[in-house]
Amino acid sequence: MSTSLKKRTARLSVMSNSLLIIMKLTVGIISGSVSILSEAIHSSLDLVAAIIAFFAVKISGTPADDRHPFGHGKVENVSGVIEALLIFAASAWIVYEAISRFINPGAPEALGFGVLVMAVSAVVNTLVSRRLYKVARQTDSVALEADALHLKTDVITSAGVAIGLALIWLTGWHVLDPIIALAVAVIIIYESYMLLRKAFFPLLDTALSPDEMNKLTGILEEMKINYHDLKTRAAGHQRFVELHLDVPPHDTIETIHGQCDVIEERLRREFRDISVVIHPEPKH
Repeated sequence: MSTSLKKRTARLSVMSNSLLIIMKLTVGIISGSVSILSEAIHSSLDLVAAIIAFFAVKISGTPADDRHPFGHGKVENVSGVIEALLIFAASAWIVYEAISRFINPGAPEALGFGVLVMAVSAVVNTLVSRRLYKVARQTDSVALEADALHLKTDVITSAGVAIGLALIWLTGWHVLDPIIALAVAVIIIYESYMLLRKAFFPLLDTALSPDEMNKLTGILEEMKINYHDLKTRAAGHQRFVELHLDVPPHDTIETIHGQCDVIEERLRREFRDISVVIHPEPKH
């Protein structure tokens, strides 16, 4: 069910971004505004990110197999890294175009249409990003969260471009056009840096976040579990936990197995998509 929900949500992002790209490119070419064109490029990257997210959630939801015994959760992290690198490339293009406009000034036209398109883009992306964030939290999807982050940034930049175009319209200060484009690029660079950090480090099998670790150790302490060598890692929406359980040396296998079952069942109730491996050791 969660995979189906993630796929439907990712498909919504693909459709909305496709519509916005057509609108922004059309008005950007007609007006000659580099800030509108920068937003069209931004939305194009959002579309690529949405497509990558769609396939990532589709693949990550497939069951483990012989070649991938721990599942396919890291596909979402790989998609996040790719998306971050694409955003870096887009920001470089925007900076280049903005500097070119400083060197060769031009007066954008049809600014009223530009303001309208940017305002529509901000509203649409606000609605879609909220939906993406909601489903990302429900399903613990890195790919959908990355896509939502793209659209959230697009909301900020679209609103900024709309305000800037309105100021150009009112004041005639055409130099604001490349300045706005550069501001968009800075925001995008920051966005890509944060996304790259979030997506890349789980590929190195880092431990669960401090909040999740506190929750995990709190549950084990609440259950009065004696353990050592606790190891954790994340892979997309999946969580992996290993620990050594201290058990009385004369307990039967049935008793120890039952205790392990209780621990695993509790952790599965508290964490989504968690795999627990417990190694019992006699306590001397």
